[in-house]
Amino acid sequence: MADFSQINALDPNALSGLKRLSKDNSPEAIKEASRQFEALFVQQVMKSMRDATPKGGMFDSEETRMYQSLLDQQMSMQLSARGRGFGLAKVIERQMSQGREPVSLPDGPVPLEPSIRRSFDTALPPPAKEGGSGNAAANSAATLPAAGVVGSTAPQLSDMASSSRARAFVDKVWPQAVEASKATGIPARFLVAQAALETGWGKHELKNADGTPSYNLFNIKAGRSWAGGTVNTSTTEHRNGQPTAESARFRAYASYEESFRDYARLIAGNPRYAAVVGQTDATRFARGLQEAGYATDPQYANKLARIINGNTLRVALGAGAVPSA
Repeated sequence: MADFSQINALDPNALSGLKRLSKDNSPEAIKEASRQFEALFVQQVMKSMRDATPKGGMFDSEETRMYQSLLDQQMSMQLSARGRGFGLAKVIERQMSQGREPVSLPDGPVPLEPSIRRSFDTALPPPAKEGGSGNAAANSAATLPAAGVVGSTAPQLSDMASSSRARAFVDKVWPQAVEASKATGIPARFLVAQAALETGWGKHELKNADGTPSYNLFNIKAGRSWAGGTVNTSTTEHRNGQPTAESARFRAYASYEESFRDYARLIAGNPRYAAVVGQTDATRFARGLQEAGYATDPQYANKLARIINGNTLRVALGAGAVPSA
């Protein structure tokens, strides 16, 4: 069997053996071609890393950058040739071998090496800042990540624990969201997304003084007409474009079902939310809430729309025991 693991990136004749075997559709040629694709991918990753590194040092010049590029090219080929490489070559090899022999592809995502595994799930949305008329102390600006959500210039990738929390949250509130959807005409996944934004996928849900949950998933404040239980806590409001810490009273419920039911009454029964009722477009739904004054955060609509259209919710809906609706 030919050994292509020592191919020199600078030798134009080094691939002659691979070209010869490729004419016979050789398995060795397919394997090596897959490694070459993987090496090219690794090289592009390394190039991006180099480009992101500050330049202008004592030894920085066009000549040194050229030799650095050649070294990276050779290193990419060596890294892909060692052991199992990064796993990408195996996937390409399976695809290229289709038609030659039966290929059994694995179910689900292809596992990568533990040292380079990353969660490509959509970014975990930042803990909610606004809801109803404000937000809880647990959702203060101090708890917000420095990076933005999906679509920002510096997206934050969620880890496996975050994905599990999102799935657990969806499974827990989905039945109640479906009932609220029937009362408002708003898709259930929109309601789940808003509850996720308000509570950080349940992580920052308002608590009663004794530590028990308030079940207030939408951070609805308790006005003078509210006769039920309440939770007193600090909140962050945006006044004249500036975040301001305030103290506020929020509604407390006996269950998530009661929370969704009260939210549905608020949206369907208040004329200011007329543009929101029955809205099935994610962007218009989010903008309608913000324009109606649901929250003071100027980025509330953008955050909500990103969660609705984001991969975190999509994966959570697909992985849980609920339909994607």
